[in-house]
Amino acid sequence: MKVDVRFAQSAPKAVGCYCHMAVIGNTGYISGQLPLNPYTMAIEGSTAAEQAKQSLANLLTILEENGLAKESVAKTTILLNDINDFPHVNEVYSQFFAEHKPARSCFAVEALPLGALVEIEAIVAI
Repeated sequence: MKVDVRFAQSAPKAVGCYCHMAVIGNTGYISGQLPLNPYTMAIEGSTAAEQAKQSLANLLTILEENGLAKESVAKTTILLNDINDFPHVNEVYSQFFAEHKPARSCFAVEALPLGALVEIEAIVAI
């Protein structure tokens, strides 16, 4: 089965060697979204909550450019620089997804690229 590699024009450019979303069959895998402003490529926000909003906005851009809605998200993985930011990020995440409740994992990691506090990836139904 062939992998369909996709890029979103309005999302931040990749900071490494990867695509925005890889599709296999009816499943899409969205790469981790850092809180980068797509125009300046600078980290947006100084708190984990502010950065989570930008990461989710980037995720939504990728979804929409591929004809999908946030209700297509089946699972997310959230990476935090500090697990103490969990309640703040959880609040932003809950507001973003509202009634839709995808499966989710959340981990604290030692460091994230570019000094980000948050990174969010997703698996979506196509």
